[in-house]
Amino acid sequence: MKTKKKAALVTGAGKGIGKEIALALAKAGYFVVL
Repeated sequence: MKTKKKAALVTGAGKGIGKEIALALAKAGYFVVL
């Protein structure tokens, strides 16, 4: 069984640049963990 899903752990995603990075990764199809 193969999967192509990607995950990203973003710390400090509550505001500022961390938030923008988390949103961009989510839009790119990543499973984002805050």
